[in-house]
Amino acid sequence: MAGRMLLSHNYNLLDAAVPPLERSQFAQVFVDGFAARDGISAMAIDHPHWCVEVKFDGDDAVAVGQACAEVLLAVRRSQRDDDTLPYDTLVLGGIKTTPATSVSPTALQTGDWGVDIAETGEAASFLNAINWMALTAMKPEEQVFQIEAIRGELK
Repeated sequence: MAGRMLLSHNYNLLDAAVPPLERSQFAQVFVDGFAARDGISAMAIDHPHWCVEVKFDGDDAVAVGQACAEVLLAVRRSQRDDDTLPYDTLVLGGIKTTPATSVSPTALQTGDWGVDIAETGEAASFLNAINWMALTAMKPEEQVFQIEAIRGELK
């Protein structure tokens, strides 16, 4: 497969609208979610920051990020009685363009996409708190992506 993406999870919900996921549970969401899809696969990895490795055909990382959002949202909807999500989900990706800091197979390598998936009360506040605009302002558009699901609805 041509593309590689590493996922991390930031559970930033105070009201427990959905249960927190342990690292292995978070990884299993994507292993199961991509099991029947052609051209994309996921597996749990052992790394201090990254939880999941996603490999995919082609070079459309934004579409893969969108697929990650859809898979997680479907699982989260199934965990609620009313099928609504009263919080926001962000899928924030950037391609590594600098030399890798580790040769470990679970570390982000040059050309890989690092993707942080955040479940948060409010997307705008979270993005401000991590200074997303400043972090991405100097990067070419094709090197970053931002996918938002506001109250469970993909934008």
